[in-house]
Amino acid sequence: MFLTVTTTGTPEHPATDLGFLLHKHPGKAQAFSTSFGTAHVLYPEAEEQRCTAALLLEVDAVALVRRGKGKGRGGAPDAALAQYVNDRPYAASSLLAVALSNVFSSAMRGVCKARPERADRPLPLRVEIPALPARGGPDLVRRLFEPLGWAVDVESVPLDTAFPEWGDSRYVRLVLESETLTLSNALRHLYVLLPVLDDAKHYWVAPDEVDKLMRAGGAWLYYHPEVKLITSRYLSRRWSLTREAMDRLELIRLAETDDSEVEEIDNAVEAEAEQEPKPTPLAVHRREAILTALRDHAAARVLDLGCGEGHLVRELLKEPRFTEIVGVDVSVRALTIASRRLKLDRMGERQAARVRLFQGSLAYTDKRLKGYDAAVLSEVIEHLDLPRLPALEYAVFGSARPRTVVVTTPNVEYNVRWETLPAGHVRHRDHRFEWTREEFRTWAGTVAERHGYDVEFRPVGPDDPEVGPPTQLALFTLKTTTGTPTTTATATEKEAKAA
Repeated sequence: MFLTVTTTGTPEHPATDLGFLLHKHPGKAQAFSTSFGTAHVLYPEAEEQRCTAALLLEVDAVALVRRGKGKGRGGAPDAALAQYVNDRPYAASSLLAVALSNVFSSAMRGVCKARPERADRPLPLRVEIPALPARGGPDLVRRLFEPLGWAVDVESVPLDTAFPEWGDSRYVRLVLESETLTLSNALRHLYVLLPVLDDAKHYWVAPDEVDKLMRAGGAWLYYHPEVKLITSRYLSRRWSLTREAMDRLELIRLAETDDSEVEEIDNAVEAEAEQEPKPTPLAVHRREAILTALRDHAAARVLDLGCGEGHLVRELLKEPRFTEIVGVDVSVRALTIASRRLKLDRMGERQAARVRLFQGSLAYTDKRLKGYDAAVLSEVIEHLDLPRLPALEYAVFGSARPRTVVVTTPNVEYNVRWETLPAGHVRHRDHRFEWTREEFRTWAGTVAERHGYDVEFRPVGPDDPEVGPPTQLALFTLKTTTGTPTTTATATEKEAKAA
């Protein structure tokens, strides 16, 4: 990763004052150790008229993985190649933002004892980043930097110059120029917006990230037109932290409007103000219904198939009755988030022995899934194309064959009760279908008959007398007299292989 900051000067205020502001001597090349590599600071040019400081970050990808021990902070579950082969060593991201904060901490705070008058004055600045991941493209880069007083020159990097028909990559070359910003403000903008553009962080986003955001962005973020997007992305879309940050930014805005201190505005709100009780989220109802079904059937060893970010796994870990919990998902990113949220790298040995996360596709049979008491498919089937359902059906009911299978899926009839959901739309953009109660019962009954299971149905959430519950649950129980799968199941296996 590479970034340069350039300024120009006059005989009265030479450009080499940049060395004082950054607290790094232009005549030296310095190296600083970080937990993910080495940061180098050097000056390609240092003249009275023009001075350029460069930050070069050498990322040790292997050390980054080892530090996470394959899970938790900095790592990824299983021995996925993506742990070692990715863009982290080459493209500006949260790694570079952290290096900026570590190496130029005094400059970010605007502290310069040698040249205090220069630290408080705007400088002619030019920032260049040759490779920057930007999810949203050049348009988003302009929307983020231009309102802050930057002139933005951004160019998309093609996937391959030899094959222009392939289109552009998600990377850009970026040049920022301004004559109205202090160096401190410029570094704070970069610290916040680089990981926002990348839309990824290499470390677990803890509650103290809100404090970091306030320190770096509190003076400018609250009036930025993209404040919600910046806050959400910076905090890795953790809604509770995003809400806290937005509340604190609103206090800053009100304090500035009233020409008062933030503490005065904050204390003006009654701490004991009565609030209406919030309805229980549907996701909570769903997890409670799943846990009840598992308890009813005395399941101890449980598969969470399509575990996503590990919400159900976390609830299962709270109950000692579940002695072995396995989370499976096709997405390495989702498993990485799950590992961080579960804090596997800090979990006690006995607790860690109860849980495993691994990557796998439910469209294929997998020997690792055999022999478990129960399997859960929570809000999974609707994300598959209908022609691929037979493959999932055989992989779970025909091959793995747990004693109990819990399947939940949306009830499309209930969608008319969602005021914010347009007519004819599904609840999530990735849903391939959403079934009525009759369609779900027909599918579940066919699966049960084909593979030797009994099935019962339970409502999840408030059961509307007209349209039913928001989520429908099917509880499959393997018949004790079941033997070898029938010829119908063999036919399903052929369908699965074809899919």
